[in-house]
Amino acid sequence: MIQVIYLLLCILGFVLPYSQFLPFVLEHGLDIKLFWQQLFANQISGFFGMDVIVSSLTFWTLIFWEGTRLKMQNLWVYVFCNLLVGVSFGLPLFLLMRQRQLAQADEQQFHDLRNWHNDPLV
Repeated sequence: MIQVIYLLLCILGFVLPYSQFLPFVLEHGLDIKLFWQQLFANQISGFFGMDVIVSSLTFWTLIFWEGTRLKMQNLWVYVFCNLLVGVSFGLPLFLLMRQRQLAQADEQQFHDLRNWHNDPLV
């Protein structure tokens, strides 16, 4: 069930930010200077901009710490998704894949335990 929730959050985390970003790109092109000017145009937007930057740095730390601990593959993909869209997409994607990794590990432990328990030498 949690994997379905993470998948739905991935979809929302991609669609909602791009519903705001695509009209900007269509109107202004990829004007990076204007993007940053508008992002920090006032204190409220600056608050959200700083929040996302710190959240992204925290997320990258989680990716490499937890991803390495769980021996997850292609950790760069989650950083790329974070840079391409934002924390709203990268984080639920990472959590979805982390959950799958944990489920696989649980299944492997179950099979190992069952095989050990059925071992005639034990």
